Amino acid sequence: MNKLTRKRKKDLGLGELIAIALGGMVGGGIFSILGIATENIGNATPIAILIGGFLALFSAYSYVKLALLYKDEGATYSFFKKTFPNSELASSLIGWLIVFGYISTLALYAFTFASYFCSQIEALNNPIWQKIIAGLIISFFAIVNLVSVKGMGKLEDILVYSKIIILLFMSGFLAGKGEIQNLFPVFTTQTTLTKILIVSAITFVAYEGFQLVIHAYNEMDDPQKNIPRAIYSSIGIATLLYVTLSIAALSTIPKELIIADKEYALAAGAKTYLGKFGQFIVIFGALLATSSAISGTLFGASRLMAVIANDGFFPKALGKKIKTHIPNRAIITMSIFAFVLLVTGGLQVILEFGSITFIVVSFLMAYTNYKKRLETNSSLLFTIIALLGLFVAGLLIIYFEFTENKEQFIYIITIYILLGIGAYLYSKRKERIPNNM
Repeated sequence: MNKLTRKRKKDLGLGELIAIALGGMVGGGIFSILGIATENIGNATPIAILIGGFLALFSAYSYVKLALLYKDEGATYSFFKKTFPNSELASSLIGWLIVFGYISTLALYAFTFASYFCSQIEALNNPIWQKIIAGLIISFFAIVNLVSVKGMGKLEDILVYSKIIILLFMSGFLAGKGEIQNLFPVFTTQTTLTKILIVSAITFVAYEGFQLVIHAYNEMDDPQKNIPRAIYSSIGIATLLYVTLSIAALSTIPKELIIADKEYALAAGAKTYLGKFGQFIVIFGALLATSSAISGTLFGASRLMAVIANDGFFPKALGKKIKTHIPNRAIITMSIFAFVLLVTGGLQVILEFGSITFIVVSFLMAYTNYKKRLETNSSLLFTIIALLGLFVAGLLIIYFEFTENKEQFIYIITIYILLGIGAYLYSKRKERIPNNM
């Protein structure tokens, strides 16, 4: 349900579909994870990001197979609901998880935007102003989405294509300023395999977005061929971009600065080590990428929220639309919840909640594909690898939270309990009033 999937007079080709996926994936994730990853595993960060890319690739396998089976632009929610049609609770749970996963990424992108923006203005470089700026940028794109879908689409098109070019240029610019010796040693006594795998799991949220291609099913040319090509190609491109950018940053900016200023890691010491032009490129690239991700996430996820509301698993009012196709109440509700998450949690808790949520959702998709493997003609080996990989990734993040920061662990568990209660209540309501839409 990305901006590129709307109102096309001609079918979407492979190039446009890859752009849709990259527009969803290459957002604030890489700007957010770099500092946290470097703090935990240092120069092994690119390896963890690469492993995260492989995990995303195997998880995408199930999405691709289910998309080709169901031929439904509803993606995750629709696939799960059609596979388990007799379980209102299962449908409700997956709907709540997906929507709040998107809300967490919305908060993550806004937090990252605000961190990079405020890092350049000393008077604003504090937690209070960061949250105010984050709230303002969410509000801005909420208004853009509410006022004009056409205007939002044009703005988003410019943001998506520009950010890819800027990020590629940024990677080359950083690499040109870097020193190869700064990348060694890759492993230290503190860099354990467990830590690398934990960081790989945390980076999973940076690959969220490839499934946006599926929302364009009814508008694409030859979906049976182009869905797998677009999704696998975009994950490969994003992985290459992330790994290159992380290597370039680690070779240029001292790790001490990246860790100290982890909320805006790429901007840390940018002026000193890259000059004014390099600093401008880094900041502009971060603001552009996060702006695009905020706009696109709010557009697509609000429409998904409206669909789920019309199915009876959210308040009916959230399914209402103005100007025929703008889910105004869903847009406002998502924006409010994202801001609440921003105010009550920090960067790491938002990042890890988002990663856990999308790992759980992707695990459920892998399980769904396993159940339908004969119909989807799926490789049992690939499906089992996805199931095991996602299961282990989820356990590792939970273990990390429990052992390293019990307060964050309790915060995240509390959110899931509240989501579970909400999903349960609406599933029971749907069972009592099956025709309530």
